[in-house]
Amino acid sequence: MRATDTLDHEGRQLYRPRRHDRGVIIGTLVYGLQGSEFDFDDRVLAHLQVVFTAKMRRRESFMFVWRDDPSVGDGRSAAWIDSAIPLYFRYSGGKQPVLNMEWLEEMSIAAGSTQGLVLGEEPGHEGEGVVRAHDNSMKRRDHPAN
Repeated sequence: MRATDTLDHEGRQLYRPRRHDRGVIIGTLVYGLQGSEFDFDDRVLAHLQVVFTAKMRRRESFMFVWRDDPSVGDGRSAAWIDSAIPLYFRYSGGKQPVLNMEWLEEMSIAAGSTQGLVLGEEPGHEGEGVVRAHDNSMKRRDHPAN
């Protein structure tokens, strides 16, 4: 783990965008009636869709927390996910990524906790610098950083 890594209250590494030069396929989570848009790597978005769908089918609301991109303040954001609020997953790539069952299980358990689903690194890739989001991932387009 590097000094710049961010940990949750239990010492687990949080998902955080990392700078890179390689092309990453970026998808968008569109949330709410006003259509707030949040960009995530298509792979991350596919995992979120599975977890969100399972929770929403059971009408279980939960908190979703993630790190913001440095371009919008390097903070964190949270959204209350509820089946009554419109949600749209828009993928840039045409291929469905292979899903990591361990990560899905971890995310599902977290979504049922009082802290909510705090997006963390994919299991098996912690500290490897594996890029899971684009430099602009999680950039809030409804509140530009100017």
